[in-house]
Amino acid sequence: MSAKKVQQKSTATPTKEPTSKPSAKNKRTKRPPRTKKQKIILGIIITILALLVIALGVIAYFIFRDTEQAKTERVEFPDPIYSVLTGEEISDAALNKNPTYCIQIPNGADGARPQAGLNQAGVIFEAIAERGITRFAAIFQNPTVSAIGPIRSLRPYYLDWDTPFDCTVVHAGGSAEAIAAINAGGQRNLDESLEYMWREQGGTRAWNNLFTSSTELAAFNKDNGYGTSDVRAFARLTPDETDKIVRERQTCPESEDGEECIVEYISPSISFGAMPSYNTVYTYNPETNTYARSYATGDPHLVYDCAPQSSTPNTQSECGELIQLTPSVVIAMIVSESQMSDGYHEDIKTTGSGNTMIFQNGGVIEGTWHKNSQTSQIIFEDNEGNEIKLAPGQTWIAAVPQYGNITY
Repeated sequence: MSAKKVQQKSTATPTKEPTSKPSAKNKRTKRPPRTKKQKIILGIIITILALLVIALGVIAYFIFRDTEQAKTERVEFPDPIYSVLTGEEISDAALNKNPTYCIQIPNGADGARPQAGLNQAGVIFEAIAERGITRFAAIFQNPTVSAIGPIRSLRPYYLDWDTPFDCTVVHAGGSAEAIAAINAGGQRNLDESLEYMWREQGGTRAWNNLFTSSTELAAFNKDNGYGTSDVRAFARLTPDETDKIVRERQTCPESEDGEECIVEYISPSISFGAMPSYNTVYTYNPETNTYARSYATGDPHLVYDCAPQSSTPNTQSECGELIQLTPSVVIAMIVSESQMSDGYHEDIKTTGSGNTMIFQNGGVIEGTWHKNSQTSQIIFEDNEGNEIKLAPGQTWIAAVPQYGNITY
């Protein structure tokens, strides 16, 4: 019998592993309570931090507010926009693309006066139409008056002056040369039409009774698809530049002998020929920087300013008080002029060059005018060859024949 190996169960108590002693680093220490002084200091620090946060917030608010306000101001007060036709400030640059109108307006003593709406023309050319009687080519952009006229016939030299303004040429017939020229040239052509004009009844107009209006002109353009005009304009001074020139002219130099200083202004007179009723006198007003227009007879040149809301008004009974024309610039442009072979109509040379005198801001600039073609605009230069910039406002250009006279 084999011996059986029996494993005896140990009765000894097992040895317990000793635990490690916690280090001082891991041992949690109890923080002593803050003193009253520490609490006060901590409160002060928290208060200061809170005030800094509030201050930063206030600063950020004002920076944001001022930035937004500046943006708003830039929108509400944009850089000045000036009319290409007159140089005056306008509200919207789009107005410079609106259609222009060149209207033939008579100046005879046979019912043409007083005219209507001439005060709203940006540029007016004046020249002899026949036998010493002057006629106007009045250029309008964005007119509002309810009556413009009377309207009379076209001459080729008026058409040459009209064309650079890319306008609708408004007239009632014309000389054979003018009708041939406008038919060949392709300018926008509104010849006498009672669809867009009317004849004024009664009064003293006689045959000078054909009128149009801002509304009728716009209707003609719309019906014919004429939506814009590309104006070749004169060079212009800004209003600020003009004000500076006026202020400098009004400044009296100190007198050495104590005499009172008197500022001298220039007021021109323009003679087209021998008839005083068509020769003109301009009186400068330094307060308005304009020239009151009168005839050599002493009569002021008066016109009607018919309210926009009127419909085909009778100018002599429905347009209120007359007002005197007061252009800002008066130009005497010496032209070569002769009578046509019919012994009646005038022949005026419009291209080339000639002498000129420009009256503006109370003074005068002598120089020359230049025009290369029918489509090019007239350029005015001083005697040194520098282009002359015109003051903003209505510009009156008198085409004075070589036998005429300008005094100032």
